[in-house]
Amino acid sequence: MANFNITGNVGIQGHLKIWDPSNNQILINKRNSIHYENFSEALAKSISDRTTGFIAEMHFGNGAASVDTSGAITYLPPNTTGSNADLYNPTYYKIVDDNNSLNTNPARNKFEVRHISGQTYTDILVTCLLDYGEPSDQEAFDNSTSFSDDYTFNELGLKSWAGTPNTGKLLTHVIFSPVQKALNRLIQVDYTIRISALTNFIDNS
Repeated sequence: MANFNITGNVGIQGHLKIWDPSNNQILINKRNSIHYENFSEALAKSISDRTTGFIAEMHFGNGAASVDTSGAITYLPPNTTGSNADLYNPTYYKIVDDNNSLNTNPARNKFEVRHISGQTYTDILVTCLLDYGEPSDQEAFDNSTSFSDDYTFNELGLKSWAGTPNTGKLLTHVIFSPVQKALNRLIQVDYTIRISALTNFIDNS
């Protein structure tokens, strides 16, 4: 009788685009880092039909970069180990799950699941819009030279849902050159998570 050995691999990749939809200016365009421990738990809970664990929030922070007296920027490494990992200094977040009743604008802060028949990968596009009036206590113009400004973002991550807002686990973390959110500009984040399933079928008969 044949002895079949089936091995499978799941790959996760992330890509971040931050842009201004009022003028199509692209501010950031880069890959992110995955917190594999927390993401594996999120995937297991999602396909087990649990009420927690799935992607729910996008978090912004300003603690991942520093500037010296010469103006050189130093970036910290992404936080991708330890189940309690977080952004270095989270300062703002939005619920992006369009099925969550706490999402204040599900038409602009939402998920799209994209799959091409026959392919072994599926993309989740997470869209988040910071409108002109968000956050409510932002500066009037995007001309700050301070890295300590709460809304001069240099890090961003997706977090899972744990039953109440702002209590979930960090699933991804990306660090980038500072981007200030101010009253005079829109900022939209398009965050693509690609999940790939690769299976090797081996006949050991």
